[in-house]
Amino acid sequence: MPTATTPSPSAGRKTLAVLLLIPVVAALALWVFAWPAARIAPRDLPIGVAGPATAADAVERGLDRHEGAFEIHRYADEAAARSAVEARDVYGAVVVTPGGTRLLTASAGSPVVAGLLREAVAAQAPAGSPVQVTDVVAAPAGDPRGAAFGASLLPLALVGAATGAATVLLGLRGSRAVATLVGAAALAGIVGAALADSWLGVLAGAWWAEAGVLGLTVLAIGATFAGLATLLGKPGFGLSAVLTILLGNAFSGMSSAPEMLPAGIGALGQWLPPGAGGSALRSVSAFDGAAAGGPLLVLSLWTAAGLTATLLGARRSGATATPTPAPAPALAG
Repeated sequence: MPTATTPSPSAGRKTLAVLLLIPVVAALALWVFAWPAARIAPRDLPIGVAGPATAADAVERGLDRHEGAFEIHRYADEAAARSAVEARDVYGAVVVTPGGTRLLTASAGSPVVAGLLREAVAAQAPAGSPVQVTDVVAAPAGDPRGAAFGASLLPLALVGAATGAATVLLGLRGSRAVATLVGAAALAGIVGAALADSWLGVLAGAWWAEAGVLGLTVLAIGATFAGLATLLGKPGFGLSAVLTILLGNAFSGMSSAPEMLPAGIGALGQWLPPGAGGSALRSVSAFDGAAAGGPLLVLSLWTAAGLTATLLGARRSGATATPTPAPAPALAG
């Protein structure tokens, strides 16, 4: 009669490890995504103030009541403040004129921040003096609340992760792996721009610039996956997922603004590919490329590091796998 097999001790340990690990991973994922979202508030949010010195001082004092919320930049007049908003130096500006208070916003930069500024400025305006709001850089008609824009980062991260993982798992190495990563990212950028700009109307900037940023974001993430997996093996996949999918998306600040996240979290997110890619995409899609230089540099650094690791890891693996030829036996004289 058949006898039941006894589970090996190693199988029991593996089962216990999974049972203990899953709650830890669940807690970590919930913390990473839920904690920043639950703590959204302005922290040194750059905004401008323009107008006569006495009136501008009064506005600044009123904004300073929100301790640590705003970083005030003073401008000589409305034209200078408007230029600062268009250049993404500030999220908005309060302009004091003889006819009343005017607020300049840029909902394309962050609909959440634009709404917050409207509430904050209206709250301190004199009774019976409505604040005139001018949306200097409006969000696209296809995405007035920025919901689609914020939701686009996770698909980009997943596409980049899939590209890098597939490159490694299919056994592509060296220059062939690099060519595959670059080609797939370029195609992903074109498809992404076709969907987000031409079809959905979520983006409204220069089409090829948008495609380039989308492709570079996918490439930075894909190269990170391929490079770390080539160097570290399976742990490289896990480390890449934590950096680009878990932390990268949760800390990007794209659904609100980096300055709306807890201190340090928003800044960290801008050094990771999803956050940098989202900031660069905002710049090219709505601000004619203003302030895109820093995010593009971050994406380029991740890309260069990932592709270099892919090449070096492949060479090291090849050197390890190549057997050393045995010396030829000496011929008897």
